[in-house]
Amino acid sequence: MSPPKRRLTHDQHVFYTVLLAGLPAVIVSMWHLWGAGDQSPKEQWTYSLFILGFWFGFAAAARERVIRPLQTMANLLSALREGDFSIRARGARRDDALGDVMAEINSLGAILQEQRLGAMEATALLRTVMEEIDVAIFAFDSGGVLRLVNRAGQELLASPAERILGRSATDIGLSEALEGEPQRVLTTTHFPGANGRWGMRRTQFREGGLPHNLVVIADLSEALRAEELKAWQRLVRVLGH
Repeated sequence: MSPPKRRLTHDQHVFYTVLLAGLPAVIVSMWHLWGAGDQSPKEQWTYSLFILGFWFGFAAAARERVIRPLQTMANLLSALREGDFSIRARGARRDDALGDVMAEINSLGAILQEQRLGAMEATALLRTVMEEIDVAIFAFDSGGVLRLVNRAGQELLASPAERILGRSATDIGLSEALEGEPQRVLTTTHFPGANGRWGMRRTQFREGGLPHNLVVIADLSEALRAEELKAWQRLVRVLGH
């Protein structure tokens, strides 16, 4: 089995293309210098080295001129992929093709930075609302494992988050909440942290492309204040998307 043919890299293509572009002129120059000229051998060798030096030198310079911006763009895109949105490309001008590309990468970085700040602020707000709202909120992954719980949920189960996160709904006594109708009154009246008549609402959301279940449990024996009820409904609606 013959080994696979090695393909030329982009910079090698550029280098050889520039060499080929100058090859006719070099051939004509060499023919006049060695075949039709009357210079001495010393002059012929001097001029030959001069021509060949410029030929290879400018070809190498053209190759570098192409490689450097591509390396810069690769580093910028790598930084964006790794989440560093603060780096910007210099020389981002709108009057040439390369400047346009640099400007677009800078614009992409600025947009991603704004989106990250917005997401962080929204997450902080969501966590604050979840901690302050007086209903128990639980988030389970597709395997029924608890991934998120708020303060009211910890009080309902009489267990801190570090003891119940990562455990299944069956282990913590919430298997009923993941079955049946998504909105109903639970048959369970006793939880480790409280007794009462419990209303449950379950909805789905996606995180990392995977489906999750959001379960909200409220004590129906205590009337929720109007603002708490509105906050609960908004939270369920947002996470449901």
